[in-house]
Amino acid sequence: MSVKFILAAVSFSFATAFAPTASIFQNHNNARHLQKQSALFMVQGQGGAYKKVFVAGASKGVGRIVVDKLLEEGHKVVALVRSDEALSELSSLEDVTAIKGDAMEYKDVEGAMDGCDAAISTLGGGSGAGEDGKWVDYVGNNNVIEAAGILGITRVVLVTSNGCGSSREATPPSVYEVLENVLLQKEKAENVLIKYYTNMNWTIIWPGGLISDTPSGKAIMTEDTMAIGSISCRTSTFKQKHPEEDTFSC
Repeated sequence: MSVKFILAAVSFSFATAFAPTASIFQNHNNARHLQKQSALFMVQGQGGAYKKVFVAGASKGVGRIVVDKLLEEGHKVVALVRSDEALSELSSLEDVTAIKGDAMEYKDVEGAMDGCDAAISTLGGGSGAGEDGKWVDYVGNNNVIEAAGILGITRVVLVTSNGCGSSREATPPSVYEVLENVLLQKEKAENVLIKYYTNMNWTIIWPGGLISDTPSGKAIMTEDTMAIGSISCRTSTFKQKHPEEDTFSC
């Protein structure tokens, strides 16, 4: 079962799908009730079964917000992080197990994910390929997907971007031209999930651009792949503008 959605800029909890202008492609039969459910509850009301959730990209941005929201909902979190600073910060949180590792290394991902019930990836490079020519947008996300499959984890949420898949048609050509390389890498990871993991309950989320600014309170989740827009938000991870905030709002 699978599903895709767009988160676009109506108010809802960030846990509903992680960010405001977004599309979602998902494998479930009840997507129209998304706005009342968290990301893990998107499939047939099974969210309560996911006690321990693996999060890749947990140290900053959307991933860090996801960690906070999962904790609020009573889940335990396993976070894969690269830096000692992120390891120390996340390890200080109750019900978070932070593990130092590299999402580009499959064994690091599988080892950290082992024992979890669900997996969420918000991985994205932002700065292009590494010196070895590999993109975290594909390799890192693919490692998460593959490890989930090997470990028998059937609930996967993949956060990529507007401009991937069929949402490309909604993206202005000038914007797509700038982001094309990274979007194609993200889309490669999506296609692995779609093609080879048909027995999984997975969700792909295509958020619009995140902007650190005053929240508008107007964000929507939709399956309309022509929806597009930016998401104004404030969160503790955007400390340069809102150091006093520890919540996400749109």
